[in-house]
Amino acid sequence: MSDQTIFIYGIYYGASLLLMVMGICFAFIMPGVDRWSKRFFTVFFSLLFLVCCLSLSEMLFYGVPGMDRLSVIANFVMSLFSVILLPMMTLFLLHCSGESWQKSSLFHMVFIQFVIYLILLIINQFTSAFFYVNPDNLFHFGAWYPLIIVPTFVIELLNLAGLVRRRRMLTKKQFAAILISLLPLTVALAVHIFVASFPFIVTGIAISALSMYGIVLSDEIEREQRQQQEIARQNAGIMALQMRPHFIHNTLMSIYYLCQQDPSEAQRVTLDFNNYLEKNLNALASGETIPFSEELEHTVAYLNVEQALYDEDLFVEYDTPHTSFRLPPLTLQPIVENAVKHGLDPDSEPLFISIQTRESASGSEIIVSDNGPGFEPVDDDKPHIALANIRQRLKMMCRGEMKIMQREGGGTVVKLTIP
Repeated sequence: MSDQTIFIYGIYYGASLLLMVMGICFAFIMPGVDRWSKRFFTVFFSLLFLVCCLSLSEMLFYGVPGMDRLSVIANFVMSLFSVILLPMMTLFLLHCSGESWQKSSLFHMVFIQFVIYLILLIINQFTSAFFYVNPDNLFHFGAWYPLIIVPTFVIELLNLAGLVRRRRMLTKKQFAAILISLLPLTVALAVHIFVASFPFIVTGIAISALSMYGIVLSDEIEREQRQQQEIARQNAGIMALQMRPHFIHNTLMSIYYLCQQDPSEAQRVTLDFNNYLEKNLNALASGETIPFSEELEHTVAYLNVEQALYDEDLFVEYDTPHTSFRLPPLTLQPIVENAVKHGLDPDSEPLFISIQTRESASGSEIIVSDNGPGFEPVDDDKPHIALANIRQRLKMMCRGEMKIMQREGGGTVVKLTIP
């Protein structure tokens, strides 16, 4: 082997080693991948890392007399572990399609080919028919070398056929990831039957494995995000249904008495209460953000009802010149309701609530402040939604954030920022 060839092979194996180290690190630290896939890729990249190390060491000592025994062992382990990766791809395909490998005819056929390869590899230790290392530590191909490659090529063909057959059971990204990992290796093995190209096979496996892992990781992250968005949407629905029973009871009783005392006021409160209920129910069907103006209408309707109930004990100030932005449904109203629930006390001074909006360099801001006693950042009151849920929906649906601060002079300030 010439110095130039050794240099080129060194680059190939060095690049493969670096890729495998990256793969092992990603498999350990990257979030969003299920436990089975994380373990699979950790084992897969570790085996490939070992194959790369053995290949590199064999190349470094190539042609050094007296190292032939070690080269024979290294060749056996390297040949075995590199082919173990092929049935592992079958396992990954079956896992993604939801099949059990114990009952899969595809896995059984692949395993038979692997056993044939293993038998041929063991036979090769007692003969030079396939390949051998001479006393000068030089690798030579035997006359029947292509025969030992055939089972590995058949495994790849079986995997490709199995992938095509199961394409409807996979996501588009899963299908693309497995196809990317199989096609280059299948072509490399077909070439390897006629022309020795082991370094290219190792590097091809490394690049294919990382590409596959990247696509699978992306798919898992997108799936996780979709699940989180669905949870956020369901939480909004739950919040819409969890109206406080005593609030509904008090409102209906107030309307009942107002019907005799002040019929026009009873009509106004009834209309506000109807608007409040309508906005709550609309939130059940909404899976997307809504204009701030709609959320403000919902909040105003709620506060109008509360002001009718508590009269001189509740005062509200609106300063909302900026309304051209969107936010998740049931964001502002529950915050205001929380302020009323925690801050309104008929035996104490009146509750003042201020609702402001403004446009800043970081986006749209909503500021809700009150002069009540304040409340904890996490609301554990079971009949109502926790503020942590509002924060989660803000982050998931519009990348917004919520901050809760103490107000100077007493009370609470809640600041929402929406990019």
